[in-house]
Amino acid sequence: MKYLTQFYYEKTWTKISQSEVLRLIKEEFRDIPPEGTYAHVEAECKKGKTVAVGECRFKEDKES
Repeated sequence: MKYLTQFYYEKTWTKISQSEVLRLIKEEFRDIPPEGTYAHVEAECKKGKTVAVGECRFKEDKES
């Protein structure tokens, strides 16, 4: 699955990969394992929702 991300202060969405999503989650929450949060992000994005994790928002890239 491909993702789009946007920080709360940005106006444009940027394409990112799964590994980059994991890296961003790890940067936002250093004390928890990012895999569990990623599973939640992936499940909600598959439903067509936008998920906020700290200062980042993620959604599915439907164009790829």
